[in-house]
Amino acid sequence: MTSSFPLSHGFSAARPAVRRIGIQDLKAALSRGVDDFLAMPTHVLFVVLIYPIAGVVIAAATFEQDLIPILFPLAAGFALLGPFAALGLYELSRRREWGLPAAWTDAYAPLRGRSAKAVTAVGVVLALIFLAWLAAAMGLYWALYGSVTEPSLLAFLDDVLTTPRGWVLILTGNLVGAAFSLLALAVGAVSIPLIIDKDADAGTAIETSLALMRENPGTMLAWGAIVAGLLVIGMLSLFVGLAVVLPVLGHATWHLYRRAVA
Repeated sequence: MTSSFPLSHGFSAARPAVRRIGIQDLKAALSRGVDDFLAMPTHVLFVVLIYPIAGVVIAAATFEQDLIPILFPLAAGFALLGPFAALGLYELSRRREWGLPAAWTDAYAPLRGRSAKAVTAVGVVLALIFLAWLAAAMGLYWALYGSVTEPSLLAFLDDVLTTPRGWVLILTGNLVGAAFSLLALAVGAVSIPLIIDKDADAGTAIETSLALMRENPGTMLAWGAIVAGLLVIGMLSLFVGLAVVLPVLGHATWHLYRRAVA
C-alpha cells in the first residue's frame, strides 16, 4: 500500500530546480492567464458554482445567528483552497499549451490518472490549513465576544466597525489570516501544477513550492498580494466578479509555474 505522499515515481528522486523570477514574470503569467480565459471561456462553470455556494453561505449567516461570526472567515479562507480548486484550469492551460483537446471533460483528468493520489494529498494539506484558520478565527472571536451572538448581520457589522473589541478583531484577525494565507501560498503555489505536468509525488511537489517561496520571497509575496487583491475585487461585486477573477488566476498560476520551475 502506498502512502499519502507516494515516492514510487522516478521523478520524486530529486526536486526540480526553481528559477529566480520577478515582477515581469508575474505580468507575463497574468497576461497568458487572460489569453487562456478568452480562448477557453471557463467562466460558465464558475458562474454555475459560485452563485449556489455564495447564496447558501450568505443565507445561512443572515438567518442563523450562530453562523454570523464565521461568515468573514469562510469568505477570506476561500483563497486557501484556491490552488486545489483551480486544478481543472491548470489542466486546461496545459492542454492548450500542448495543442491537446481542452474540453471540460478533460479538465479533471488528473483526478482519474496516476496523479490522483498526489493531487488529493496536497488538497488534504490545504484543507487542513483552511480548517486551522477557521478554528483560529473562531477562537479569536470567542476570546473577544464570548458566547454573545448578535441579532443580525448588520448588528454584528456595526459592533465590529464601531467598538474597540471589533477593531481588535479586525486587526488581529487579518494578521492571523495573513499568516495562514502565506502558508497556503508556500504549499500550493506550484505544487499541483507540478504534479499535473511531471507526475511528481506530493512530497516533492510541496517541497518544490516551498523552495520557490524561499528563492523568490519578494516576488511570491507580490503574487500573493495580487491574488488577494483580485479576489477582494471579485467578492465586492457580490461574487459576480469571481466568475472572471478565478479562471484568470487559475490559468495564470499554470503559466507562473512554467516560468518558475525548470
